[in-house]
Amino acid sequence: MVTLRLGSHGADVVELQLRLAQIGAYEGEADGVYDEQVTIAVEVYQWWAGASVDRLGVYGPHTRSLLEAETGEPE
Repeated sequence: MVTLRLGSHGADVVELQLRLAQIGAYEGEADGVYDEQVTIAVEVYQWWAGASVDRLGVYGPHTRSLLEAETGEPE
């Protein structure tokens, strides 16, 4: 599993953006850029889900597992 954070980019970030959009935490474009808007969305999700293992705003293995369990595979 790849850890994503501010400055990351690519297909994994697109998937993250789409998953965050499924739960209403992200309303931006799924452009594959992990910017401040994505960071804030991840922080909000982490707070909501009680994900305290990964650093705040970082999409690490724990946060990824929780989000993937709550969302469907993006199309």
